[in-house]
Amino acid sequence: LMPVDIEELSVKVAYSLEEALSESDVIYLLRVQLERQLASLFPSVREYRHLFGLDEAKVDKLKSDAIVMHPGPINRGIEISAKVADLERSFIDEQVTSGLAVRMAVLYHLVGVLNE
Repeated sequence: LMPVDIEELSVKVAYSLEEALSESDVIYLLRVQLERQLASLFPSVREYRHLFGLDEAKVDKLKSDAIVMHPGPINRGIEISAKVADLERSFIDEQVTSGLAVRMAVLYHLVGVLNE
């Protein structure tokens, strides 16, 4: 699911999640949007969960101060396990709450500008 030529943007690419965990300060997961895929980009949800899903065993490989983020909504058990989503190092609730506030502020500003 990586963009073509991503390495040309000075991005360090890891080809497995485990490869990147021990060096990461933040693990930022996104929801798998199966409903938007015209073609299957991976063979099964089970394989995706196994390869890329963040579970307790993978969290144990993170730095002790690394945090977990996800903008929501979460497919618990696919991109992130329920236990990991509820860990103290998870900032998912705060991220979702802040994201909602930011979207509300932008809409308020746009509506105010349009009504002037």
